[in-house]
Amino acid sequence: MSDPLIDQQTDDDRPDDIFHDIEGEGFDREDRGALRRIPGLSTELADVTEVEYRQLRLEQVVLVGVWTEGTVTDAQNSLTELAALAETAGSVVLDAVMQRRDKPDPATYIGSGKAKELREIVAATGADTIVCDGELSPGQLRQLEQVVKVKVIDRTALILDIFAQHASSKEGKAQVELAQMSYMLPRLRGWGESMSRQAGGRVAGGGGMGTRGPGETKIETDRRRIRSRMAKLRSDIGDMRTTRETKRQERSRHAVPSVAIAGYTNAGKSSLLNRLTGAGVLVEDALFATLDPTVRRSQTRDGRVFTLTDTVGFVRHLPHQLVEAFRSTLEEVSESELILHVVDGSHPDPESQINAVHEVFGDIDALKVPEVIVVNKTDAASPETLLRLRSVVPEAVFVSARTGEGLEDLLDILDARLPRPEIDVHVLLPYDRGDLVSRVHGSGEVLTEEHEPTGTVLTARVGSELAAQLAPYAI
Repeated sequence: MSDPLIDQQTDDDRPDDIFHDIEGEGFDREDRGALRRIPGLSTELADVTEVEYRQLRLEQVVLVGVWTEGTVTDAQNSLTELAALAETAGSVVLDAVMQRRDKPDPATYIGSGKAKELREIVAATGADTIVCDGELSPGQLRQLEQVVKVKVIDRTALILDIFAQHASSKEGKAQVELAQMSYMLPRLRGWGESMSRQAGGRVAGGGGMGTRGPGETKIETDRRRIRSRMAKLRSDIGDMRTTRETKRQERSRHAVPSVAIAGYTNAGKSSLLNRLTGAGVLVEDALFATLDPTVRRSQTRDGRVFTLTDTVGFVRHLPHQLVEAFRSTLEEVSESELILHVVDGSHPDPESQINAVHEVFGDIDALKVPEVIVVNKTDAASPETLLRLRSVVPEAVFVSARTGEGLEDLLDILDARLPRPEIDVHVLLPYDRGDLVSRVHGSGEVLTEEHEPTGTVLTARVGSELAAQLAPYAI
């Protein structure tokens, strides 16, 4: 039995960022069997030109979720996020349905009976695509498509498609292509003879006796080509990784601490980077607007130089293919001295986003890095959510990159948490060694500075490499 259809429109709220409980199998029969409509997930637009990243050809989609654990609110939040992902990919959400089950059906994800109901919804709405809120096996994809008679994709394929649209750098495009091929390889499938033709016997150029055999099917050919392309992409990404490591080592050699801005997608990481450095990075109210990491220099209040790196956003159930493909990029997080974990305070369930990000941190070995949780968008958050977050993460700093509120507190935390130089020096630097004076100011901590006729007298704390270069001038 289906719940009545509730039509609501969702509103786009584009911020103006500028600047330098049912558990186990005890749910009742009707709740378990129903395909329930999710209100508020219709996203048809009167004028699609208002969203610049939306594709010219919009797909008409119906979202399908299977609620297996947690509360109904959790399940609806997951489908709401799936709707935002579909919009970012350039689709129009016509309807959204959810079924309560103890686990997804191994054959069609939602069961054969519900698949037939879904086909009726597809026919009534005119949808051309089904998007499932989970990762489907090749068999589930094939069998569900056979019932509903339209294209079926899962959450993983949708996220990969968004990454493919937004990748701009050579490295980003290679990483996305590798992730897509890793996902595609086990899901190659075909219909009829087109995917099962064989080049054996006389078909294979009339080779005759001794040359006849099953030959190579088209799907085997495709798999071989994909594996060959994946090997080439891994080699290219490895070369780019070497370049990235060289730059990182150069910054480390000059004792420049690195701060990574990480967090859930659309939490406001790029806005925060722009606020702190004036980087001018693209800010867009869209999921995965940033794929290519941006590194900018900044300074603490006492003049110590550090770098800020804006990284790709995370999401629930981030496809493992993406984590593997983007590992060289995500190392900017795991190799940093401090992580600014940005959280969207205006989201209805920020705690689940924090947990999802920590799961990815575990995958990339970043849990060992000191972390500062930065709750952003306080100007748009409800007082109840902020109060709850102050209890859950009492050490967090609360800011608004849009209004500038709380940024002074964040600068204080950066000043206190960034590593300080450990070696005390007292030197007289000749006036023709202004380069060393500049380096002491840039990467060290100047305690006193005096100008004498023969040069500049500095008392400072510096790193070991700079201390060695300053040793000849010690007084």
